[in-house]
Amino acid sequence: MAGKLLDWRWVRNPWFRVTHLAAIVVVALQSWLGVVCPLTTWEMALRRRAGDEVYSGTFISHWLDRLLYYDAPAWVFILCYTLFAAAVVGCWFWVRPRPLRGRTPDATS
Repeated sequence: MAGKLLDWRWVRNPWFRVTHLAAIVVVALQSWLGVVCPLTTWEMALRRRAGDEVYSGTFISHWLDRLLYYDAPAWVFILCYTLFAAAVVGCWFWVRPRPLRGRTPDATS
């Protein structure tokens, strides 16, 4: 949306748009299905293997944890992901991506 308002040409790149749409659809589906993000699962497994505690009690980690991780019911996150996914889909109609450049038919064949 900001790209449309600021007239950034790159926001119409079809590959960027397809990648962005696919990523948010995966996040929304994971939240609806109750699937934990694979990166989170991997992080926790690596921390366990290293013998590290998850989010140890240092000052910095405490405040980063408070800023980055919100304590809210799961439905709040599901709603946020779903609304964001709907906004991304809506942007396909408001800010149309450029068409993919495919091969043009040969005039002699």
